[in-house]
Amino acid sequence: MNPLIHSIYSSAASGTFEEHEIPALLERIRSANESIDVTGMLLYIEGSFFQVLEGEPAIIDALIRKIQSDTRHQQFTLIIREPIPARNFGEWTMGFETIGLAEAGELLGENDFFKSASCVARLNAGRAKKLLSAFRGGRWRTEPTGAHRVVGRRA
Repeated sequence: MNPLIHSIYSSAASGTFEEHEIPALLERIRSANESIDVTGMLLYIEGSFFQVLEGEPAIIDALIRKIQSDTRHQQFTLIIREPIPARNFGEWTMGFETIGLAEAGELLGENDFFKSASCVARLNAGRAKKLLSAFRGGRWRTEPTGAHRVVGRRA
């Protein structure tokens, strides 16, 4: 079995990126990720991205470099790059959710942390892992309105 890593980053969407572009972007990403055996998830938090990518080190490192040079991203911050024993999001070529600042704070248990979308760039490794754990563990699914759903599960 090949070694696995995950890389977690945050960035701000550039002024040229529009939220309505996300569905088409996800379609392309999911297809590309499936072909190179990359899994993960993406959160869009009021103009900021928070993403985890899982896979073989060389592939993930190349994707991170590509994302860093993508003009849709500003203030790119690599939060974590580390080996993992197994995938945490192996069932998703790219899970996705849009959440608000208040909900992100609730997931972290820190309602005062997310005062603006720019705070995503200040996430440290501990907070990033807590947010990922909440997403993976399904805490966000408790929303009674059904407004939160995951798209892009692997078959």
